[in-house]
Amino acid sequence: DVIVGFPGETDEHFKETYHFLKDLDISYLHVFTYSEREKTVAAEMNNPVPMHIRKERNKQLRSLSEIKRRAFYRSQLTQTRPVLFETFDENGFFTGFTDNYVKVQAIVPEDSRHKIIDMRLDEIGSSALVKATRTVSVVG
Repeated sequence: DVIVGFPGETDEHFKETYHFLKDLDISYLHVFTYSEREKTVAAEMNNPVPMHIRKERNKQLRSLSEIKRRAFYRSQLTQTRPVLFETFDENGFFTGFTDNYVKVQAIVPEDSRHKIIDMRLDEIGSSALVKATRTVSVVG
């Protein structure tokens, strides 16, 4: 979790944070834009960051997060991972998550909801997910 635009955050502070996060071996950032809350100490602090700058910083960190997520997903391709399938869409695809939180989309039997199925991670698709094909085992 990262908050951008806290009162007193300078351009230099933000650049330092950005480069620190860029160098970390992480796969995702949950980015929040600071917003004032009445009757809090932070709401009374000096040097508020203008909202347009907060939004731009948020955008930059979300972009960094997407780059990191895609790099992590690429590192998982060709692996076989257990996937817990949760949702079924109108196009016949199930979506679920691996044990290391890769979002996966696949065509599996209709009774696959809430089951864990070993899947081979084949390619990065659209919508920040990995397309997968079924292997042999089903758990649960």
